Amino acid sequence: MSKSRSRSRGVTLVELVVTLAVLAILLMTMAPSAAEWIRNTRIRNTANSIQAGLMKARTESLRRNTPVIFSLVTLTDNAVMDDSCTASGSGVSWVVSLSDPGSKCASATSDSMTFADSDWPAPKIIDKQAGGGAGSTVAVTGQVSKTNSTAASTVVFNGFGRVANASPIGVIDIKDVTGSSTYRNLRIELSAGGNIRLCDLQVTATGDPRKCL
Repeated sequence: MSKSRSRSRGVTLVELVVTLAVLAILLMTMAPSAAEWIRNTRIRNTANSIQAGLMKARTESLRRNTPVIFSLVTLTDNAVMDDSCTASGSGVSWVVSLSDPGSKCASATSDSMTFADSDWPAPKIIDKQAGGGAGSTVAVTGQVSKTNSTAASTVVFNGFGRVANASPIGVIDIKDVTGSSTYRNLRIELSAGGNIRLCDLQVTATGDPRKCL
């Protein structure tokens, strides 16, 4: 009795080359979209982080019934919140504190309700966030208002949650460092009453809630 042998057919060199060529074309097509998505994600994450810091500052001012400061800061290394911090409208990092955090950002955070708490040294930091790698691809611009380009790095919320300092942050633009409108550049708007709103600079349609004011 003869036994039939089945032979498995392998992939030929031509088939392998064609497959790799198709894969290369697909990757080349997808690469620009993937890069754009990554940069948009960094813009969005930075905007969300700054908005969260602002909301934290306002919430704490109401909870404590005392002025609370939100500061945009620059760092020597954007991934490390240390005493190299300097208040700057271009900072991708931020600090929420009860007094000026300049050169003291390494101080420990606390949820203490007592300003005079001896275990909670100045600047009495409530919360803080280093910008991480965002600084290499995301540009932050804090200014007094959309019509006043004077740089602004801080906003103070009083015990009623209202803006209390002179020349406070009125808008914060968060854009790709290239400035290209290809990306979903965002803006945070602050009102004198303490309202904090995130909007999309690319949206122009009247009635669209994402549109900046």
